[in-house]
Amino acid sequence: MSMLISISSPVECGGQKKLDLDVHRVRSMPVVVLSPHNQCNCRCMMCDIWRIREPQEISPSMLEEQLWSFRELGVRWVVFTGGEPQLNGHWSLLAQMLRAQEIRVTMLTAGLLLQPHAEAVAANIDDVIVSLDGPQMLHNHIRRVADAYERISAGVKALRRLRPDFEIRARCTVQKANCESLRAVVQTAKDLGLNSISFLAADLTSVAFNRSEGWLPERQNQVALNAAEVEDLSSEIEQLISEHENDLASGYVVESAPKLRRIIRHFRAHLGQLEPAAPRCNAPWVSAVVEASGDVRPCFFHPAIGNIHSHSLHQVVNGPQALRFRAELDVASNPVCQRCVCSLHISQG
Repeated sequence: MSMLISISSPVECGGQKKLDLDVHRVRSMPVVVLSPHNQCNCRCMMCDIWRIREPQEISPSMLEEQLWSFRELGVRWVVFTGGEPQLNGHWSLLAQMLRAQEIRVTMLTAGLLLQPHAEAVAANIDDVIVSLDGPQMLHNHIRRVADAYERISAGVKALRRLRPDFEIRARCTVQKANCESLRAVVQTAKDLGLNSISFLAADLTSVAFNRSEGWLPERQNQVALNAAEVEDLSSEIEQLISEHENDLASGYVVESAPKLRRIIRHFRAHLGQLEPAAPRCNAPWVSAVVEASGDVRPCFFHPAIGNIHSHSLHQVVNGPQALRFRAELDVASNPVCQRCVCSLHISQG
């Protein structure tokens, strides 16, 4: 049993089942995912964040008000996500404030601004994860930015000049346009001099990423795989596992073979070929997502449980709405969890 959470069954009370909410109180939250800015400078096929027109961001004063909550919750790692974090003009100050609390700061980025911000990134960020969707032409096509790849390459080189040992990893979102190019993605990551590459399936059904009503089937089909493409993906992943055995063993390809095969399962489930199956995950008990609007979510894909403009982060994650959400959440049977592409599980002895 994790030291971070304790999950119990409902208790009997007057002949009726009553949820024991207190056992779902968060006493230690090692990870916070923070969106410094809600807009993005890419126009990716598999995301609608770029459609946002009204900018919102986390200000230094907003973060300052929450630092006691971070200390109270024992936050050890903050991941800047987006939108694009570097669109926030104060992102480096936010990072400085967090690192002053001895919190590790990782930046998830499209990489378009790494070169002009290289000195600030090298000085204020612990590690970077760049989005990488394919070799040069394919990456630029998916991102719908003519020189996206070239700007990543320039940014990586600039960071390496400043800090040769700086950790820069890549993350690839698998979808229709690149499902036959995963081995090429691994080689591209190596060509760029990146430390590792990870893969996850494109989210097709949630209301995350500025899709408040979700995608209609027609839009899903622009990103999802058809039956023939799923077979192509299966073949590609099996060849990746076979040809890059050493990269999987060393962790250069972050996912294990079973986790890579889960990507195939995700797309098969979307087609109805398999029943959807939730991954092992305890994200709502060990982490939170704080959006640029101040909304707090238990993870990217479930509805907000509060807002830091009206309550502290500590109060939000331990408020009545959050406690009831966690008490009622059965990850294995929850339809949102069953279609999750980005799970988190933290165990402590």
